[in-house]
Amino acid sequence: MIIFVLMNKILFTLCLTFGYFISISQPKNERVERPKLVVGIVVDQMRPDYLYRFANRFGKNGFLRMMQDGNVCENTFINYLPSFTAPGHACVYTGSVPSLHGIASNDWTERASNTHNYCVADKMANNVGGTTKAGKMSPKNLWANTITDELRLATNFRAKVIAVSVKDRGAILPGGHSSNGSYWMDDSNGVFMTSDFYMKKLPNWVSQFNQQNKADFYMKKDWNTLYPIETYIESTKDDNSYESKLRNESNTAFPHKTSTWPLNDIKKVPYGNDMVCDFAKEALINEHLGQDDETDFLAVSFSSTDYVGHYYGPNSIELEDTYLRLDKNIASLFELLDREVGQGNYTIFLTADHAAAHNPQFLIDQKIPAGFLFASTIKTVLDAKLENQFGEKNILSSVYDNYLWLNDSIIKAHNLDKSEIKKVIIDELKFRDEIQYVVDLQYAQLAPIPEKIKQKIINGFVEKRSGDLILILKPGWIDAYSKTGTTHGAWNPYDTHIPLVWYGWGIKPGATIKEVYMTDIAATLATLLHIQMPNACIGTTIQEVLK
Repeated sequence: MIIFVLMNKILFTLCLTFGYFISISQPKNERVERPKLVVGIVVDQMRPDYLYRFANRFGKNGFLRMMQDGNVCENTFINYLPSFTAPGHACVYTGSVPSLHGIASNDWTERASNTHNYCVADKMANNVGGTTKAGKMSPKNLWANTITDELRLATNFRAKVIAVSVKDRGAILPGGHSSNGSYWMDDSNGVFMTSDFYMKKLPNWVSQFNQQNKADFYMKKDWNTLYPIETYIESTKDDNSYESKLRNESNTAFPHKTSTWPLNDIKKVPYGNDMVCDFAKEALINEHLGQDDETDFLAVSFSSTDYVGHYYGPNSIELEDTYLRLDKNIASLFELLDREVGQGNYTIFLTADHAAAHNPQFLIDQKIPAGFLFASTIKTVLDAKLENQFGEKNILSSVYDNYLWLNDSIIKAHNLDKSEIKKVIIDELKFRDEIQYVVDLQYAQLAPIPEKIKQKIINGFVEKRSGDLILILKPGWIDAYSKTGTTHGAWNPYDTHIPLVWYGWGIKPGATIKEVYMTDIAATLATLLHIQMPNACIGTTIQEVLK
């Protein structure tokens, strides 16, 4: 009996010991602390002052919810040139600058082949949905990976990434190289599409969305102001010479008869944002984003703000109305996120790809220095000068986006001195009223210009894709294609000071006053998500916004 009891005790002790070693040898399956979903919102051409200029018109559940319960980085800047849509979206999601990620502008000339290239063009890609031309797109021109790529890598591709925009570049660049779906609108018929870089056929929910003909539904409503027009006191009068007339309108006043416009014009009015918002909400539901243990990512780019800004300018009633409507779009996104993902389970950041200048004529009329530079005028002057000096035509290939491109094939064929050609151009332009500096990009580091501007030029220079010289215009002057509306692309704060607001899981409410940069967004997300930074990221974590 004693032996039996003793044996039982020994057996019991062995079992406990064996069980203990089994337990400590088994790794605990604890989930990394992350939000269920990250939502990245880029508002094309948004200036940070819009958050405050229109604040008394916003509802409590859109922009104001983000600002009051989130963290506002008041001094966020673009740290490269040019300040355009494609490099902006690339920078937000790579945490890098054009010289490293390769997206030199919206389009450029490839130095090796002397051919024009669009930022997301891909001759080998084919349309999935939409039309053939609109489908020849992919992220192949983007040399770096993105924070969305890193999230996919960190989860062994279990995390899902969906990107949506009216513009192809506004969806393709944020989605990165490994997105589960990057969708953009086909300009010709108002439907969302993608390319076979991502998939062979559209998901059923996308086809069903397109079958609703929402673009036609919205455009038939015409565009009138959301509220009585006399309440739009933050804007200039409705009909004025600073704004563009679209589709043979007799004046620039409301209402705009969108019911008579082609469907592809939906991107030029707030209804383009409505379409993107509707599609993003369908993506969230049908792709089951934020519904499992892996963090998903929804990248949404609202681009109609850019078109409205270009056509009507930042002081127009059209722009004010567009932002009041966008505020409602964002509120509706919040409502769906709260219901489907749960308040406190998701993180949102909102920023812009660039900002915008005031219309120069508007400033002139207010006795503020400003003006228009027309690239065609500069090219005509230089063509004559260079032909007279060097005896050859077409030495200057093109002038656009404040860049000058020399024709390398002509220069080589006639054994011309490229350095001497640049010197002649600089001497011809440097005393013109519109121009403050002309910088040889090969030697930008030696240029006698303010350090901040110099660093932006260097960060934006892509040896294989950038022009030979860059024009730095006087403050208030723009590289114009029209005297109405506005544009962007310069180093000045009106183009490079952007909004940045963080909200939700892991975010410390408050305001951050220190100067931060667009490149810091991806770095901050990497820290928040406990994943690697994108492979060309030069940004740093904004510690003040994180709990």
